[in-house]
Amino acid sequence: MRWFEFSDVGIDLGTASVLIYVKDKGIVLREPSVVAINKVTGKMLAVGDEARKMLGRTPGNIVAIRPLQDGVISNYDITERMLRFFLRKVVGRRIFFKPRAVVCVPSGVTEVEKRSVVEATEQAGASRAYCIKEPIAAAIGAGIDIAVPNGNMIIDVGGGTTDVAVISLANMVIADSIKCAGDKFDEAISRYMRKKHNLLIGDRTAEMMKITIGSAYPRKEPVYTTVTGRSLVAGLPKEITVSSDEMIEALEEPLQAIMEVVHSILERTPPELSADIAENGICMTGGGSLLYGLDRLLSEHTKIPCYVAEDAISCVAIGTGKALMNLSQYASGAVFDYRRGDYYEEP
Repeated sequence: MRWFEFSDVGIDLGTASVLIYVKDKGIVLREPSVVAINKVTGKMLAVGDEARKMLGRTPGNIVAIRPLQDGVISNYDITERMLRFFLRKVVGRRIFFKPRAVVCVPSGVTEVEKRSVVEATEQAGASRAYCIKEPIAAAIGAGIDIAVPNGNMIIDVGGGTTDVAVISLANMVIADSIKCAGDKFDEAISRYMRKKHNLLIGDRTAEMMKITIGSAYPRKEPVYTTVTGRSLVAGLPKEITVSSDEMIEALEEPLQAIMEVVHSILERTPPELSADIAENGICMTGGGSLLYGLDRLLSEHTKIPCYVAEDAISCVAIGTGKALMNLSQYASGAVFDYRRGDYYEEP
């Protein structure tokens, strides 16, 4: 290993959070993808955890925003500044030896969106940035040997997108990406509370409900949580108790969308790879895969065993880091070098 390679990084640039992986150190940064900006001066006031605390609680001259939407950059300038802050936090202010970086992108990303990710990463301080598709990074991070001629199916449920792919020989045989994931779960819960209980709740409250009582499959014993919001009838604060059984009804629509795309991928999978998937099972990664009972729901729907990867939230970040350290192994079609306009080749 070259003496300066220790600072090379793998970046999971997610809609909900940014994770950075450094070789031999593992995940060194895990922060929400939120930036607080002064609208008058344009000054960046807070990033990550500090900015997330401001969501929905800022005065008129300050806005807390998420610069990534549905897995892609929606505000280039803010994303570049956020990345610069995180990279400096991880590798310091190096002038001569800047880190190389592999950044993940959703499988359905366009060339323009891919280019914006690469350019934002290099503008933020990386000497060279490469792209890797999220399902491939997730599979590598989950410990699956993707280089062999064996079919593996990955479902990566993130914050903005759900990526479903069948992988063989270090490449995606068939893949699809839908903009239905953790954020849509939160929206569905907020919508349900508004319609069923006439209660207006914020995004953070909806996320808390998803984490504590969210369910895709009936629990043996229902769990409950107390929720406070604003009554749409009286216009005053109101507190109610909600059960996990209600969350199954609330999340029905986004979960149905995920099941449909999984079914569509399985329908288009070559028969030999289908046999491999039936034997190996379906691997689930991403924070959304931790929703209670989602693996059981998909197993019941597909008749194929589903399992959640160990440390599912970190799989993509770990996979990007491992891919960077073994670029030649994944050069066949996994890691994209945008400067060359083609997949990475060993020099």
